Amino acid sequence: MEILRHAVVLVHLVGFAVLFGAWVVEAFGQRRITRLQSWGLAIAAVAGLALAGPWGISYELNYVKLGVKLVVLLIIGALLGIGSARQRKSGSVPPAIFWLIGILTLLNAALALLWR
Repeated sequence: MEILRHAVVLVHLVGFAVLFGAWVVEAFGQRRITRLQSWGLAIAAVAGLALAGPWGISYELNYVKLGVKLVVLLIIGALLGIGSARQRKSGSVPPAIFWLIGILTLLNAALALLWR
């Protein structure tokens, strides 16, 4: 069971890497929202929700941390949705929305790593 949990952690990290990597590429390019960012968010979200269950571990989960990470994830998803709608309508993403997506994605990773 522990191997399966580690595999889900790997998928979760890959989802984060896809989201953040696609954002970094766009930060040095046209500063737009891509479908790859949405896919990365979806992969990280599904794997993160699977990891929120107490299976395959012998310690207590920190549900406050998981709740905060979920709220940040939902805000990132909302910003991606709003940004892509504005991008379709006007052809560009407002800079505040674009930069918040990257900052909050990095914050979510920092919460996972630093909050024990």
